[in-house]
Amino acid sequence: MDLSATLLENSLLVIWNDRNAENRLEAMKAIYAADIVFYETNEGPAITGYSAINEVISGLQVQWPSEFQFELTSPAKVNHQVQHISWRLGIPGQPMVASGMDVALIDNHKIKSLHLFLDTPENA
Repeated sequence: MDLSATLLENSLLVIWNDRNAENRLEAMKAIYAADIVFYETNEGPAITGYSAINEVISGLQVQWPSEFQFELTSPAKVNHQVQHISWRLGIPGQPMVASGMDVALIDNHKIKSLHLFLDTPENA
């Protein structure tokens, strides 16, 4: 299997689950392109680069209980330079508080752009 097939899984499980900002920055260098762009919402601005994405992660994590983790709901799917993964977020063993999917564009064996699609809550 091409190593890039695990990039999106590692983005969630290695980077987004890590609560240590320095560890995340190091992991980003192996998984993300240096000029990565993260699109959190269609209405929001592009978030570019390791430091900016790391700040977003840190800002979210301080709002969450320390037990919160991303869990994959299925393995990443790959079609050439595009990857897709579905996930859930919450305390393992308890009802999840969020779910969604990420779509990544891969260039030179690294994630070049990352697009978040958050599921709409059922009771919204």
